[in-house]
Amino acid sequence: MTKIGVWNTAFLGDAILTLPLLQTVRAAYPDACIDFWVRKGFGTLFAAHPAVTNVYEYDKRGKDGGALRGLLFGRTLARERYGLWISAHGSFRSGMIARWSSAKVRIGYAEPKTNAWFYTHTVPRAFAEFEEVERLLRLLLPLDPAARGVPLRDWPEIVLPRAIRDAADRFFASLALERRAPVLGVHPGSVWGTKRWPLEYFAVVAQRAAREGARVIVFGGRGDEEAMAAETVSLAVKGLSRGERGNVIDLAGKLPLPDLAAYIGHLSCYLTNDSGPMHLAWPQKTPVTALFGPTTRELGFFPRGESATVMELPLPCRPCGLHGPRECPLGHHRCMRDLAPGMVWPDVAAKLFGKTEEP
Repeated sequence: MTKIGVWNTAFLGDAILTLPLLQTVRAAYPDACIDFWVRKGFGTLFAAHPAVTNVYEYDKRGKDGGALRGLLFGRTLARERYGLWISAHGSFRSGMIARWSSAKVRIGYAEPKTNAWFYTHTVPRAFAEFEEVERLLRLLLPLDPAARGVPLRDWPEIVLPRAIRDAADRFFASLALERRAPVLGVHPGSVWGTKRWPLEYFAVVAQRAAREGARVIVFGGRGDEEAMAAETVSLAVKGLSRGERGNVIDLAGKLPLPDLAAYIGHLSCYLTNDSGPMHLAWPQKTPVTALFGPTTRELGFFPRGESATVMELPLPCRPCGLHGPRECPLGHHRCMRDLAPGMVWPDVAAKLFGKTEEP
C-alpha cells in the first residue's frame, strides 16, 4: 500500500478524534504516503504529525463546494492514484468523493445504505455500542491491523512544531515571574448555541478563580467568540480589586489553531463547553471540566482520561441532537441554565488548587 487517503472534513473535534486511526494506519504501513484531508482552517494543526505525510484542506463551503466544482475536484483526486481510501465522514458528498478517488480499496461506514455504492468495504458504525474513537478505529476492520502485528492506538497524539511550543513556554514563564500560580483556561464559545453555558456563569467561576490567586485566560476563535470572550472578561472583572483584575487575560481571536493547542497544553484546568477546542486539551493530559448540555457523555464524544470531568444534568430531554440545535427545542435551556456555577466550581477548584472546596 503506497498511497493512502484518510478523509474527515467534519468539525475540529472530529478531526482530532481521527488521530488514533491515523496513528494505527501509520504503524501498519510505515513506508506509505498517508494524506489527511480535513476541513478548511484545520490543516495547520496536523502538519507536524508524524503519522501523516501531507495534510490537505477541503473548502466545502467555498471553492470546492457545489456539484460542478465537486466533480472537478473528484477528477483531480483520481489523478493522485490512492491505493486505499478511508472515509471517517458519513455524508453523501464524502461518499461521492471516496468513489471519485478511484482507490481500489475504499472503506466507509455502512450507513446510509447508499454507501454500498461508494465503498468497496463498509463497517457498521454501531453508534450505541462504542465511543467515537472506537467507532473510527472500526473502519480498520477490513484491513485487520492485528494480523500485521499492530496494536490499535486509542489515544490521539497532538504534535506541534517546536517553535510554537517554545513560544507558549515563554508566555507561561512570563506569567510566573512574580509568583507561581495555577492557570485556568476558559472557553465560553461554541458553534452551536445550545452548547453554550451562560456567559455570566463562566464569569462567576473566572472571577472566583482570579480572586483566589489563579491566573485566568479566556480563549475563543475570531468573530462571535471574541465578543463572547470580551463580555465574559467584562463580567468577571467587576468586583475584583485592581490587582486581581490583572489575573484575567483575554486571548480570544489572538491565537492561530496550533498556538491555541500549545497554550491549552500549559493549563492547570480548562473550563469549556462541549466544543472542538475541548479536544485540544484532554489528549495533552490537560485537566478538563467540560460542560455538556444538549449533548451527553453517552454519545461518545467526551474528554477522556482521569483528569477529565463531564458536568451534566439528568434531564429527560437530553440529548436533543448529536451536535445540539441552535436553540432549545423546549425553550427553557435547562440543561445549561440549571447547571449552576456553584455546582461547577468545586471541580475547577480541585484541579487548580489541589483541594475540594465548597460551592
